[in-house]
Amino acid sequence: MSPEVFLALLVFAFVTSVTPGPNNFMLLASGVNFGFWRTVPHMFGIAAGFATLLFGVGLGLGALLKAYPALDLALKIAGGAYLLCLAWKIAMSRSMAAKGEAKAVPMTFLQAAAFQWVNPKAWVMAVTAMAVYTNPQAPFLSMLLVTVAFAVVNLPSVSVWAGFGMALRGFLSDPVRLKWFNIAMGVLLAATLWPMFR
Repeated sequence: MSPEVFLALLVFAFVTSVTPGPNNFMLLASGVNFGFWRTVPHMFGIAAGFATLLFGVGLGLGALLKAYPALDLALKIAGGAYLLCLAWKIAMSRSMAAKGEAKAVPMTFLQAAAFQWVNPKAWVMAVTAMAVYTNPQAPFLSMLLVTVAFAVVNLPSVSVWAGFGMALRGFLSDPVRLKWFNIAMGVLLAATLWPMFR
């Protein structure tokens, strides 16, 4: 992979990682409701889960989904249902979690990592990255470079959303504002499904 192609890959990884989508809306809501540090496992889970998804697509899962449309549809339905469940949970949240509070908990590392496998935006990003930036003459090496590029760019990009959520905590300490913020985040998270059904 030439330096120019790798630079283009880094730009692609940054743009797709930092723009709004299911992960970033959930991180924004988590930053508000739980604070930045309690959201860190969620951020690392996204990075690790997406890296494994990239590897899986690079090893042929993307082609498998194209070959079996029913499997692709099942994945979309499962991912959409889970995403709607998360959107409902966020929309119904009514109080910020204080340290040591047992009721509400942020998404764990494993939950965030597993979510990447049913996240429609993550699949589109992974399939596109592997289709555009891998080299048939060196498939494993180029697949590894794509994964490394996303690993380098993804974590700092998504942490911006959790940080922004943390910055909003003071403003949203008013229960009415927090209620409407969480409803808005739930609606936006559900709306990320729209491109999947067009």
